[in-house]
Amino acid sequence: RLTGCFTLSCVFEMDTTPESYLDLFPLEAIVYLTPDSENGKYIDPSKVYVLGGLVDESIHKQLTLRRAREQHLQTARLPIREYMVRAPNSRNYHSETLAINQVFDVLCTFYETRSWPAALRAGVSSGKGYVLPDTADQ
Repeated sequence: RLTGCFTLSCVFEMDTTPESYLDLFPLEAIVYLTPDSENGKYIDPSKVYVLGGLVDESIHKQLTLRRAREQHLQTARLPIREYMVRAPNSRNYHSETLAINQVFDVLCTFYETRSWPAALRAGVSSGKGYVLPDTADQ
């Protein structure tokens, strides 16, 4: 049994097991987080959220969404489109795909504050090309 702290304010207990989440939880309880989902509002404490990780988003576009559909799972994404705007930048780069630690920071902050703007500010770096509307002109 591992106890970990992934942010200063989000402490949790984690069990590791060689079993798949598909064997541990009923399908209707599992929500697979993928940036390609159309569902942008989802936090439900009764659900189990699967965080996946890929190295290169351009090569593996929609892979996590396809995997979730193959497993007949609900999907969700962080509500970046709903709460953030594209920031002008020299590379014209905008990505809703985050590293697992960034997703975790967003989820932990949302759990504590119940505020999507605060949560997204905590986890979405400006390098992703998205900012909150109140910081778009900065």
